[in-house]
Amino acid sequence: MSIFDLLFLGLFLTSVITLLTAAVLAIRKQRSRAVRTLRNYAICFAIYMSVVFVVALATPQRVYAVGEDRCFDDWCIAVEAADRAPAPAGVLYTVTLRLSSHAGRVSQREKGVRVYLTDGQGRRFNPTPDPAATPLDVLLEPGQAVRTKRVFLVPADAHDVGLTLSHEGPGWFIIGDDGNPLHKHAVVRLP
Repeated sequence: MSIFDLLFLGLFLTSVITLLTAAVLAIRKQRSRAVRTLRNYAICFAIYMSVVFVVALATPQRVYAVGEDRCFDDWCIAVEAADRAPAPAGVLYTVTLRLSSHAGRVSQREKGVRVYLTDGQGRRFNPTPDPAATPLDVLLEPGQAVRTKRVFLVPADAHDVGLTLSHEGPGWFIIGDDGNPLHKHAVVRLP
């Protein structure tokens, strides 16, 4: 957990308290104080969100190497291998992923992780559906690692192909979180 995650949690708690305070003031017929409280809250919220968006736009895209872990707290994902094979409709990429837990005592899973391929033209290629593949949100025991594969069909004219790692969650509200849609998602350049 980063300092910005902690800041988000503190500000979320402060937001709840501030909004409840404004509601109580309004119920007690102290409307001017309630409006002033909400106005100050809105100004602070706008400043904070401006910082979130500026950081999201200014932060460069993180590029990982094959084999390098991309961690969300103690849950990590890494590309172990990527194989290319010609296919009638383009090129077939088979990507082997390692999901691992660095936790010492608790079982865990990570919800909202998505992987897809992108190319130098910014096109996105989702994995082909495979119900037999291990899901990315599989429950991992402490220190456990599992492997799974994803297969992608990419046009033959695609160059600079990379596996993009995205994470859905409260990233819209956390400074520096790559879950923010304005932030460039982390990528692993494939051979």
